[in-house]
Amino acid sequence: MPRQIPYIIANEGCERFSFYGMRNILTPFLLSTLLLFIPLGDRPAEAKHVFHTFVIGVYFFPLLGGWLADRFFGKYNTVFWFSLIYVAGHACLAIFEDNLNGFYLGLGLIAFGSGGIKPLVVAFVGDQFDQTNKNRAKLVFDAFYWIINFGSFFASLLMPVFLRDYGPAVAFGIPGLLMAIATFVFWLGKRKYVHVPPAKPDPNAFSSVARTALLAKRDGQGRPGLMVAGAGALGALASLAMTPQWGFVIAACTALVLLLAFGGVGVSLQLERARGLHTDEAVEGVRAVLRILIVFAMITPFWSLFDQKASTWIVQANTMDSPLLSLFGWEFTLLPAQMQAVNPILVMLLIPFNNIALFPLMRAIGITPTPLRRMGMGIALSALAWVVVGLLQLQLDGGDKVSILWQLLPYALLTLGEVLVSATGLEFAYSQAPATMKGIILSFWYLAVTVGNLWVLIVNSGVKNPAVSAHIASSGMSPIAFQMFFFAAFALLVAALFALYAMRYTMVDNYRKETIN
Repeated sequence: MPRQIPYIIANEGCERFSFYGMRNILTPFLLSTLLLFIPLGDRPAEAKHVFHTFVIGVYFFPLLGGWLADRFFGKYNTVFWFSLIYVAGHACLAIFEDNLNGFYLGLGLIAFGSGGIKPLVVAFVGDQFDQTNKNRAKLVFDAFYWIINFGSFFASLLMPVFLRDYGPAVAFGIPGLLMAIATFVFWLGKRKYVHVPPAKPDPNAFSSVARTALLAKRDGQGRPGLMVAGAGALGALASLAMTPQWGFVIAACTALVLLLAFGGVGVSLQLERARGLHTDEAVEGVRAVLRILIVFAMITPFWSLFDQKASTWIVQANTMDSPLLSLFGWEFTLLPAQMQAVNPILVMLLIPFNNIALFPLMRAIGITPTPLRRMGMGIALSALAWVVVGLLQLQLDGGDKVSILWQLLPYALLTLGEVLVSATGLEFAYSQAPATMKGIILSFWYLAVTVGNLWVLIVNSGVKNPAVSAHIASSGMSPIAFQMFFFAAFALLVAALFALYAMRYTMVDNYRKETIN
């Protein structure tokens, strides 16, 4: 095992405690303190809007971090400097606990700093391996994901208590301290890491090949790919023009999705035109990236479901009964936000369970647990979790008292889905990305989370439409229950499409072949 791995794992554990520590108390803090100027009935919707806007930012800025690392500063330097911005954001949350603009500034800095380093730490782990020890990479990626959830578990368990008993300054200050420790630990390992240098300007880079493919002419043929990409650009402009009605976040993110989707289709239609003007390896590399992006696009519904456990599920838990529990003689009542601690503790149990029991069992009955099969199963399980949570909501809407412990079942289903999608996705993204584009391709992996949260904002805005509201009312369900079943159906449909695409996808091996000292 590379000797530098413990520094990266320890850094990730502290950083994840800091991130989930503040993230998991964000919705309760918004509901109880920062958004008191909003009418009570509108407060949950506004808290969800703020929360998912923040998450969109966190998973958008990996595009910037990946580009800076791959082209200019390298992964180590980019991670270190963005971490300092991250620490400053935590400080703002603790200082401006009663100042709306100051608090939102802190959220913006955390989104910028956390997002900037997010794809790079994963890629940095992969850089520490080559062909001689790549067989240990899966173990380290699992350990990496395990430590993420180790930090998340204690943050989810402790921070709601600190918020209740000591106030927001302490509850947001402790995660800031942990982020400072994470940055220091990462710096300590500087001389031990494998530092893959930034890529030099490459005439065969992804963007260059894509541009050539779109603009290249052939005698007697039109440019259908350019027309498709142009339609995406017009759609993006139209989306931005809707900013006054939709809000900037929805309009800008929708514009980005249109540019990527239509641009990708356009490049694929004309990609062969780049052959001869660029190397065959570069053309096939672009083809590989486009295939990977289709996989990423179909994972976005999973993130729509998963990230709402820290918003929609907390709103539901606030209306549920919390029984008095006893553990080793200590009696306590679960806080709604503490239910999120179920997720990381189950992840720490399920990762070894999958490797020791589930995957060997699948192989024994003739089913190879390929990364794509695992991810498809995970999307379907997340949909099932939302069916269960929707049924609980129907009971609550009917006036029945429901124990908060009933949320354990959907948490278990969602967590199993998370292990199969997210932990597998990290391994898949690194192994499939061409060598010169690992930081950027991981940025696109995280951009899928942005798009997933975009769907949440769009649906939340959609239910405010009078026609949609009337349809929901005619169904006999509350808006929150209707949304739960809608998201479940959305994920089930995409899981079916994912299974069909996985049957046609050919895996490649893009681990580093040379040894770097």
